[in-house]
Amino acid sequence: MAEGMREGIRQYREGRYEDALVSFLGVPAGESGGNLELAYYIGLAYARLERYDDALVYLEQVVTADTDLARVYQCRLVLSVIYTLTGRTRLAEFELRKLVDSGYESAQIYSSLAYIAFEHGRIEEAADLYERALGLDGDNSTALNGLGYVLASAGKELTRALTVCKKAVDSVPDNPAYLDSLGWVYHKLGLSAEARTFVRRARERAPESKTIREHLDVILQEGTEVRR
Repeated sequence: MAEGMREGIRQYREGRYEDALVSFLGVPAGESGGNLELAYYIGLAYARLERYDDALVYLEQVVTADTDLARVYQCRLVLSVIYTLTGRTRLAEFELRKLVDSGYESAQIYSSLAYIAFEHGRIEEAADLYERALGLDGDNSTALNGLGYVLASAGKELTRALTVCKKAVDSVPDNPAYLDSLGWVYHKLGLSAEARTFVRRARERAPESKTIREHLDVILQEGTEVRR
C-alpha cells in the first residue's frame, strides 16, 4: 500500500477529512494497492465533507465493481443517505432495496425505506416497514418515532402511536422531531394542552423546522376556535 494511502486512511479515521482527501487524491495511479479501495475512501471523504456529487462518482464505482461485500453494503447505505438528502428518493429506495434483496437487513434500512414510502404517500407500506424495523430492534428510536408519526398522520391506532412516540421521547428527550411527533399524537387524540406543550418544546429546539411550525400553528388555531 502506498504511503499516501496509509496516511490518508489514518487521517480519515481521525476525522481529518480534508487532509485525508488531499492524501488520497495525491496517490499516483497504480500505487494505491487497489483502485476500488482508493475510490471507496475518496467517496467516503467527499461524503463526510458534504460534497455529494463528487462522492457519488466514487461510491458508485465501488457498488458496481467491488467484490468486498461489506464495503459494497456500506457504500449502498451511504449512497441511500446522499440520495435522500439531495431529494433523489427513488434512487435511495433502489439502493436500500438492493441491500434487502442481498440479504442485508437492519432497523436502519427498514426505517429509511419507511421514510421514503411515507414521503411518497404510501402510508400503509411505511407503517409496515417501521414495524419490520422494530421487529429487528424494538428500542430503535427512529423507528419508534417514525411509526408513531405515520399512524398519527393517518389518524389510525392512536393508542399505539402514543405508546411508541412516548418511548422514543423517553430514549432521546431533547430530540425536536420526537417531541413534535408526540405532540401531534396528542393533537390527534384531542388533548390540546399536551399537544401544545410538546410541540412548543420541539419549536424551541428547532425553530427553523417548517413542519414543527405548521403543527404548532394548527394546534394553536384550533385552540383559539374552541375558546370562541
